[in-house]
Amino acid sequence: MALVAIVGRPNVGKSTLFNRLTKSRKAIVSDEAGTTRDRQYGKCEWNGREFSVVDTGGWVVKSDDIFEEEIRKQVIIATEEADLVLFLVDLTTGLTDWDEDVALILRRTKLPVLLVVNKADNFDQYYEAAEFYKLGLGDPICISSATGSGTGDLLDIVEEKLKDTKDEQVEEGIPRFAVVGRPNAGKSSLINAFIGEDRHIVTDIAGTTRDSIYTRYDKFGFDFYLVDTAGIRRKNKVTEDLEFYSVMRSIRAIENSDVCILMIDATRGIEAQDMNIFQLIQRNNKSLVVVVNKWDLVENKDQVVVKTFEAAIRDRMAPFTDFPIVFASAVTKQRIFKVLETAKQVYLNRTARVGTSKLNEVMLPLIEAFPPPSVKGKYIKIKYCMQVPDTQVPTFVFYANLPQYVKEPYKRFLENKIRENWQMTGCPIHVFIRQK
Repeated sequence: MALVAIVGRPNVGKSTLFNRLTKSRKAIVSDEAGTTRDRQYGKCEWNGREFSVVDTGGWVVKSDDIFEEEIRKQVIIATEEADLVLFLVDLTTGLTDWDEDVALILRRTKLPVLLVVNKADNFDQYYEAAEFYKLGLGDPICISSATGSGTGDLLDIVEEKLKDTKDEQVEEGIPRFAVVGRPNAGKSSLINAFIGEDRHIVTDIAGTTRDSIYTRYDKFGFDFYLVDTAGIRRKNKVTEDLEFYSVMRSIRAIENSDVCILMIDATRGIEAQDMNIFQLIQRNNKSLVVVVNKWDLVENKDQVVVKTFEAAIRDRMAPFTDFPIVFASAVTKQRIFKVLETAKQVYLNRTARVGTSKLNEVMLPLIEAFPPPSVKGKYIKIKYCMQVPDTQVPTFVFYANLPQYVKEPYKRFLENKIRENWQMTGCPIHVFIRQK
């Protein structure tokens, strides 16, 4: 899936445009510069084409020379990882030195860049946008992200520019595992442990710099693609903002995978950046295996410590807690074979199918014993259920007389009962209530 990055100096309306494109209100909008500190990520759909959008944000004024320290880093990282850049400038403040500095970086890249002039609230202001031709980035596209004016035309141009972005061709039916995690959690070490020996068995499918590179692994009875985020691809030439860099790369890898192997550093525990990547995995409906790496550095390894560590991870990631946790060490190769076995099992769980008769036989008595709570004196009856065939995520439909009254807690109850009776560990499950 294509990745579009929104860059620009503080307070030009990047978060407002992000919210407009993703039809959400995830990014906080404020007149104060530097409000967006966490990188926002969402999906935009236009004319049947879906692509990812990243609001770079995170530029907080810490010194007089904000550009040298923050903006330059993030613009370079965005151009390294994205397929298209939306360079946002502000019509009301006009052309600034910062805009010219960013444009200088963007002109040096081979990446398609769209110059977007924001806060053009009426057609009379469009003439004022002519001064932005000085940036040398082509015709300015005038929009108002606050009112939505001009955003349809912008999306038409984005879609046209992304037509040349092709997804990498890999063999269908072979699982794709992505190793993700924050910097220094041991992703490179784990991948090297997997493919370090007998390298002739491993084949790389060549891709461009910005595409995920698939590494075929077919030994010891396994056959899958590793979707790489770590050290197989060339190192970035910049001294990057590691947090932003890891999220940008994780987006690409997660979207191209079936199962995500999330690496957590045992010496540091679960941190905010781990949660950011976990939320990306959930938002993309991918299966999950959590690997607690560097377990060889933990001195006390008794069962109480293991149970406490597991409970802490599940507590932070609730309400989704049905995923395997493997304590491993990529350096000593402790339990890395179990990581592969677990990832393979989770992939098989994702593709498992439950027969309709068996599903009804188990679920209907449970529903009868614990029916949905009545609403406004009306009783909800669920008479039939089935698994939808040929879906990416295990999807179950329950047919009821009043589906609109079945709330989220009851759907979670149904999901938990499915998990109790069938092996769905590590997989997201979709539960829908439909009119019978």
